[in-house]
Amino acid sequence: MRFLPHTKEEITSMLRDVGADSLDDLFSQVPRECRRDAPMVLPAPTTEWELNEQVKEIADMMEVQPDFNVLIGAGSYDHHIPAIIPALTSRSEFLTAYTPYQPEMAQGTLQGIFEYQTLTARLLGMDVANASIYDGASALAEALLMGIRIAKKKRKVAISRAVHPHYRQVVETYFRPTEFEVVEIPYLSDGRTDLSGLSAEDELAAVAIQSPNFFGVIEDLASAAEKIHGAQAVFITCFTEPLAYGLVKNPGSCGADVTCGEGQSFGIPRSFGGPGLGMFACLEKYVRSMPGRLVGQTTDLEGKRGYVLTLATREQHIRREKATSNICSNQGLCAMTAGMYMACLGGSGIRELSRLNYDKAEYFKKELTRAGAEITFSSPTFNEFVVGFPKRFKSAAGRLKKKKIIAGLELDTYYPELEGKYLFCVTETVGREVMDAVVREVKK
Repeated sequence: MRFLPHTKEEITSMLRDVGADSLDDLFSQVPRECRRDAPMVLPAPTTEWELNEQVKEIADMMEVQPDFNVLIGAGSYDHHIPAIIPALTSRSEFLTAYTPYQPEMAQGTLQGIFEYQTLTARLLGMDVANASIYDGASALAEALLMGIRIAKKKRKVAISRAVHPHYRQVVETYFRPTEFEVVEIPYLSDGRTDLSGLSAEDELAAVAIQSPNFFGVIEDLASAAEKIHGAQAVFITCFTEPLAYGLVKNPGSCGADVTCGEGQSFGIPRSFGGPGLGMFACLEKYVRSMPGRLVGQTTDLEGKRGYVLTLATREQHIRREKATSNICSNQGLCAMTAGMYMACLGGSGIRELSRLNYDKAEYFKKELTRAGAEITFSSPTFNEFVVGFPKRFKSAAGRLKKKKIIAGLELDTYYPELEGKYLFCVTETVGREVMDAVVREVKK
């Protein structure tokens, strides 16, 4: 869509309708010391094709180009997106749809979100899913606050150190101005969360574990559920790679009360880290404590099927003191995209793709081990894993970068105790020749 500026006549007409003599009058309530007096310094106008060339020059300044092979996941994953997904999401009825406050005007959007909720609940093995939340990190913070609402008088939550570091930072930001306490749980030498100290924690409302966790390790959720429920706490699971549940047991089947995480893997491009999609689901008995919106199915006066916002417990809908969250946001288009992706692949397609991710990662682990590298954690993994090398890997990483391969994420920034360890990720987009190239550099 091209920019169509208003004419002077149109501007004059609009100003007259609002009772203003000039554009400056519109801002008369803003204190003068808060206004900018000097005009903005902008470059001279250019043609559209000249502007496109400038943008291309800026893009070429990127250190990692789009044609690089990036063997890093860490919460953002490179997956093939079926051509049908952008074709559908670019349609104006999806792309420009606004919040469906008026159900009679937004049945298509409401039905799309309802289908997304259904597919999400099935994938995660939970009773009910909401219409989505801002992203995976904020979804976890909201889940922990939800745990406090469920537990009522308890003032403490616990979160595993194997949860994504950025997620833990967001949780800390959410909880810092509150009266509630956040404690971190250590991880074991096998990469799984150490829950042995739960009995020593008093007033514990909820415990959050990520699976697969930041190290790519698949947690024993069934055992964790038993221990956490034994401590009379709400069991919250989170994830950054939902594709894993096409292969491993989902949280609902393992006893989770609330599960949430990032849905970017489902048809949403990485796009420098956003936008994302906060997937959120829980048991039905906790639905009224769940943040965000919930679309439900009903019938109208004529008995025809229809869709409505069944629950919308945000401050803009109900009294502030009754709201479950005042800042959570439904990622409408991203949720619609994820719903289309899940429907497009279907259960068997997701299972096959999950298996392909797992098999490629296992091949890579095996070849790296033969080359002399050491897999850091012994627990099962999905498509990510931590590896250490017999000698410093930075020089090899530099050589691989010249070959347009970004090999792994150094972990000492987030975990000082894991200095010299790298987190690798392999999805269906990584070819065998790329993995073999990394292995050859390790052998040198």
